[in-house]
Amino acid sequence: MTRKWIAPAFGVLLLALVPAAYADGPAKSGNAAFDAAVDIVMKDFYDPAALPAFEKSVDQTVAGLPPPAEANAHPDLYGPALAHVLTSLNASHTGHYDANQLAYYELADIFRFNYRQQLRQLFPPDGRITYPGIGIASAVIDGKRYVTDVYDGGPAAKAGVVVGDEILSADGAPFEEINSFRGKIGSDERLELRRQANAAPMTVSVPVAELQPTEALLDGITNSAHVVERGGKRIGYLHIWTFAAGDVEQTIDNALTGPLAGADALVVDLRCRWGGAPPDAAEIFLGGTPPFRFYGRDGKGDLSNVRWHKPVVAIIDGGTRSGMEVFAYALKAKGIPLVGERTAGNLLGGRGYMLPDGTLLELAVAGVEVDGHKLEGVGVPPDIAVPFDIRYAAGHDPQLDAAMDKATAVLSTSSAKEKEPTAD
Repeated sequence: MTRKWIAPAFGVLLLALVPAAYADGPAKSGNAAFDAAVDIVMKDFYDPAALPAFEKSVDQTVAGLPPPAEANAHPDLYGPALAHVLTSLNASHTGHYDANQLAYYELADIFRFNYRQQLRQLFPPDGRITYPGIGIASAVIDGKRYVTDVYDGGPAAKAGVVVGDEILSADGAPFEEINSFRGKIGSDERLELRRQANAAPMTVSVPVAELQPTEALLDGITNSAHVVERGGKRIGYLHIWTFAAGDVEQTIDNALTGPLAGADALVVDLRCRWGGAPPDAAEIFLGGTPPFRFYGRDGKGDLSNVRWHKPVVAIIDGGTRSGMEVFAYALKAKGIPLVGERTAGNLLGGRGYMLPDGTLLELAVAGVEVDGHKLEGVGVPPDIAVPFDIRYAAGHDPQLDAAMDKATAVLSTSSAKEKEPTAD
């Protein structure tokens, strides 16, 4: 079982591609959001060969919905209907999200420039995208909801919530990603959790915060950076939760020149929440260009273009997707060991659209090749395969342990080679 079960993620924002127009077009449902989404797909979806099957799915689905004149009387039917027809495209970076889902806020923030004129209306009063939460992501696996991600340094992490906890309830009610926290910012939420299978439930109080999606993930990167002693070596760790933000590279630079500067090797965790990495992102760990610094009259400034020149091991899994798969591919091509599970195989160019009802459509608008290869539906395999069933993991992470072991072994091998006698 892969470690993460979440919606496809954002890749590199690209301009829409316009396929050939269809004369008649799919049937209309009478629901403004559903029909707008269908029109967008027909106009912008990257692969015109998939559109006939999509149009057929729309026609069949609309035939099973109320007549168009009655659409406004049954609004709850059209979100599931739209999700259904989108599956006929069989593509990553394609989905429909509403304000009751964590992914809605994180993706809305990633794509915010596409509908920046609407932000004040969508997220009053100032257009700042925020949500009430505790710094976790979760998913339902075999009928039970588990914590899949705990953002480093967030409220849940500080309260002791760990990946693999089964969520039984929130304040005595069934858990919901967003609704469980609405109206509770500044107060504590009582989560009932089960840490081990068949164990008695435990209760953890977690403060609810107003979270800004990009800031929460960038803070997670910053707070993840630390060094551990292992086998007499200093191994650094950095979790890159996302690359879909303008400050990611500076955040990584600050970690490499700050808490990680004294490490002998680095484990970089690419089990991300969202992708978004540019094609050259891996150069941070591969490139030989020199660092530089911008500074003002006071002489203060941030070091930029930092390059890590010591050994690196990376962790990947089914949550490593989109631009982060390009990252992983580049590391692998340069001989950097990848530990974990095959990446998601979700590599297309995505774009976000706000629909008339305020829900979000994500759509693949461009195909992507890396070094002449298509990773969509294929992914990047690990060099060292380590499965990880997160259910009731209780804080244990076999993929991280294996990566730390590999980094220690790489350092030991390097030290042994340095000590080998050479002939004069």
